[in-house]
Amino acid sequence: MKFKQSDGQNQRIERITTSHLVVSIDMAKETQVTQATNYRVIVLTIQHLSFKNTIQGFEKLQR
Repeated sequence: MKFKQSDGQNQRIERITTSHLVVSIDMAKETQVTQATNYRVIVLTIQHLSFKNTIQGFEKLQR
C-alpha cells in the first residue's frame, strides 16, 4: 500500500486535542504574522502578532 502525504497530515491533525494550542504563521520575506487558535480553530488572540524575520523577531514570538 502506498503511503500518501495527506495520510500523514491527517494523522497529525487527528492527534490534536482540547489541550493543544495551534499557532499559525504566515511567513513572508521580512515580516511574519502569527495568530493563536484552539483545537477547533477559534481565534484566541485579540489581534495578530507581527515579528521580523530575525533572531530578535523569533525571540519576540517566544515571549
